[in-house]
Amino acid sequence: MTGPIEYPLTVAALYHFATVPEPEAVRDALHRLCEARGLCGTLLIAREGVNGTLAGPDAGVADLVEAIRAMPGFEPIEVKYSGAFERPFKRLKVKVKREIVTMGVPDIDPVHGQGAYVEPADWNALIEDPDTLVIDTRNSFEFAQGTFAGSVDPGTERFTQFPAWFDAQAEELRRSGKKIAMFCTGGIRCEKATAYVRAQGFDAVYHLKGGILKYLEEVPAERSLFEGGCFVFDERVALGQGLELLDVERAVAKGGE
Repeated sequence: MTGPIEYPLTVAALYHFATVPEPEAVRDALHRLCEARGLCGTLLIAREGVNGTLAGPDAGVADLVEAIRAMPGFEPIEVKYSGAFERPFKRLKVKVKREIVTMGVPDIDPVHGQGAYVEPADWNALIEDPDTLVIDTRNSFEFAQGTFAGSVDPGTERFTQFPAWFDAQAEELRRSGKKIAMFCTGGIRCEKATAYVRAQGFDAVYHLKGGILKYLEEVPAERSLFEGGCFVFDERVALGQGLELLDVERAVAKGGE
């Protein structure tokens, strides 16, 4: 196929850490909006913020993003947009949770304690520096689908295992004196992972702003250091450079069935 691909559905991956005083009331309002606009996917609300991936008509997704940005403290929320030929989620789920990404470590402050953001355009220079240790904070099955060349796989099956893995490496990392660069799919896990690492006394801690999705969107293919596909938790399975479906021909055919 040649030329830009036009997708009938818009997929929005979003998260933001800010105080939500009444999560249940926010859940109810956003659930009604999502239902009315024909959206599918999952949206999590907690006192610490909002996290989710939703799909549907472009106008409906825009209405949801506008409603979230209107909430106090949520105006700066960043959204990663991609597309789909058919509904990538079977249903709509809007839930209140204790955490919007579960690490299971109390008193971690992802708003003020996180590592330094690195823009996608500056990421290559950081991870190509031999004095930088690059850590993939995702799970092993995501790592196997695709990752940055030379990155470390912690070997975790779930994010709650990351703190124990890091604790086991901490002394060796201190002796190495290396900078620590971390990344994940959209950035949310790194907000907490880098906050946890900094809480253990590490100062030179960085993470990819917007995650792999933003990197694949903004960095040209000829400059990309990402190898393979970026696993996404929906029926599209994985995205490639430019956030295109990896098997576009199959997806087009399936979407036309």
